[in-house]
Amino acid sequence: MAGHSQFKNIMHRKGRADAARSKLFSKLAREITVAAKLGSPDPAMNPRLRAAMLAARAENMPKDNIQRAISKATGGDSDNYEEIRYEGYGPGGTALIVEAMTDNRNRTASDVRSYFTKSGGNMAETGAVSFMFDRVGYIEFDASVADAEAMFEAALEAGADDVASTDDVHEIYCEQTSLNEVSKALEEKFGEPKASKLIWKPQNSIAVDDETGEKLVRLMETLEDHDDVQNVYVNFDLSEALLAKMAG
Repeated sequence: MAGHSQFKNIMHRKGRADAARSKLFSKLAREITVAAKLGSPDPAMNPRLRAAMLAARAENMPKDNIQRAISKATGGDSDNYEEIRYEGYGPGGTALIVEAMTDNRNRTASDVRSYFTKSGGNMAETGAVSFMFDRVGYIEFDASVADAEAMFEAALEAGADDVASTDDVHEIYCEQTSLNEVSKALEEKFGEPKASKLIWKPQNSIAVDDETGEKLVRLMETLEDHDDVQNVYVNFDLSEALLAKMAG
């Protein structure tokens, strides 16, 4: 998963440099509002809201924006968003899961389907590719908070299943039902994590050639640029040469 993680980090940095901050903040605010509306407006009592606020703080979203998003939910004047998961196949037989939050199901489905088609892939029925992924808890810390061995030992002691450490980050995986417990235990030792959320983790990753990889990167960029798309998960790895080209 190291190459996959590196790819996601490059995409993340690129997104922050290229995409409008207002669009990013809008997506973060939408998740905060929905999380607060579905549960308690207190992040200590609402793990999903806490995860959304962590994501917002990681992107330096102003506190006022975060509070406004929570207040919008409790004030009852928020839009009604529907959470939808799309699944499909990209170039090279790769699998993608797209999580969206929309107030217009037909518009979003039409857009996502067209993106898959234009890339040479196709959208599939719900469940068609999700069986190739595991729904797990994910916690992320900067590499600077501890060395790999210390993080590995602490994570296992907290109840995690696996840890992947790189020069940039520690990525901790656990059962989805244990996410809140593991996250709090690690926070007591290392401070607030950069992320603590549920994700779709591929059971196996497919290596793709550079031509296919570039098509997949364009598909992911197009999907992630859509206002209604919150997350995109994939099961492919890129070559070191293409990763280096993207990083440059």
